[in-house]
Amino acid sequence: MKTKKVEEFTAGYYGLCTAGGMLSAGTTHLAITPLDVLKVNMQVNPIKYSGILSGFSTLWREGGPSALWRGWSGKFFGYGVQGGCKFGLYEYFKKLYGDALVDQNKGVIFFLSSLADGFPKLYANEGLSGFYKGLFPLWGRNLPFSMIMFSTFEHSVDLMYRNVIQRRKEDCSKSEQLAVTCLAGYAAGAVGTVISNPADNIVSSLYNKKADTVRQAVKKIGLVNLFTRSLPVRIAIVGPVVTLQWFFYDTIKVLSGLPTSGGLRRHQEDRGLIGCEATAQ
Repeated sequence: MKTKKVEEFTAGYYGLCTAGGMLSAGTTHLAITPLDVLKVNMQVNPIKYSGILSGFSTLWREGGPSALWRGWSGKFFGYGVQGGCKFGLYEYFKKLYGDALVDQNKGVIFFLSSLADGFPKLYANEGLSGFYKGLFPLWGRNLPFSMIMFSTFEHSVDLMYRNVIQRRKEDCSKSEQLAVTCLAGYAAGAVGTVISNPADNIVSSLYNKKADTVRQAVKKIGLVNLFTRSLPVRIAIVGPVVTLQWFFYDTIKVLSGLPTSGGLRRHQEDRGLIGCEATAQ
C-alpha cells in the first residue's frame, strides 16, 4: 500500500514545518542550557570564567546544579516558538520569493527568505521589549546570524551534492541525505557564529549592565575581544545546536514522506537547475 504523504507547499506542509521547527529548536536549546549559562558568564566576567571546564566548576561550586539550568523553561518554550516561526516562515518565503524571482541568483532568494527568522528569534530572546531595548545590537546579532546561517546551509547542501557526492539528491539514500543535512548544518552554525560574535558580546554587556551604550561596550570589551571573547564556547554551543536542529527537522520531514531541506524546488524543476523531485513511491 502507498503511504499517504504530505503534499509540499500546502497548509499541511507549512504546518508540519512549523511543528518540526518547534520540536527541533525547543529540545536542542533546552539540552545546551548549561553551556549557554556558561557562555553569558564568560562574556560578562571573563576573568572569573576564563575557560569552559573551570567555568563549569565555578558555577557548580557557587550555585549547585540549579545554577547550570537557570532559565531552562524560557529557552524551551521561547526557542520552541522561535524555531516554529524560523522554519515555517523560511519555507514559505523561500517558495514565495523563488516563484517571484525566477531569474535571480539563488543566494538572493535564500538571503531574503532568511529575514523571516530574525524577528521571531528576537522576540523569543527578549520579548516585545527586545525590539526597543538595545535595538541595533540585537538586530546586529540576530538578523546577520539568521541570514548567514540559512544561506550557508543552502549553499553547503548544493556544494556537497554537486561537487562532493556528485549525485542528485533523489539518487541518494535517506541516510546519505541526512548526513548532508548534518554537515551543512554544522557549517551554517559555525559561520553564523563567527559573523555574529561581536554583536553577541555587545548585547551581553548591555543586558548585564556592564555598559550603558554600544560605544561604551565596544570600548570596554576591546576590538579584538569583540571577535574572540567567548567564541570557542559559542561555536561549541551553536555548531551542534544548529546541526541537531536541522537533523531533527529533516528527520521529521523524511518520516512524513518529504525530501530533506536544501535547494529551490518545484518552481525551478522545469529549468533543470536542480534535481530535487522526490521519486514516486
